[in-house]
Amino acid sequence: MGIRIVRLGTDRAHDEGTRIGTVRRPPRGVPKTEFASQNWYDVWYPNLAPSAETMKEGQQADNAAQWSAFARRYRSEMKQPDAARTIELLARLSRHANFSVGCYCQDESHCHRSILRELLLESGAEILK
Repeated sequence: MGIRIVRLGTDRAHDEGTRIGTVRRPPRGVPKTEFASQNWYDVWYPNLAPSAETMKEGQQADNAAQWSAFARRYRSEMKQPDAARTIELLARLSRHANFSVGCYCQDESHCHRSILRELLLESGAEILK
């Protein structure tokens, strides 16, 4: 059992379970009825996405200092009660079910999902490769 951290829109792993889109906006040009069949996500959950302002900061980060500033800001947002409770819930569910969370970014190391991975691990989540 556990959570996979994925790039949305990619092929699903065998037994991946429900795919949760932790993105600010749905994919452009894709009918809502096709989100799951095109491997975007089964459930849209923007509550774990960076705020629009923070997301912009992350997208513009082109050096380690700027990326660190983005990471601090995103972590701060995820400490808010609703986000923190969601992370704790997902961590606990990961011990009993397979599911995935993800974002569109090609490079996970320059994406909020790398930080979300860390937050889930810090909360005791079972993370699958």
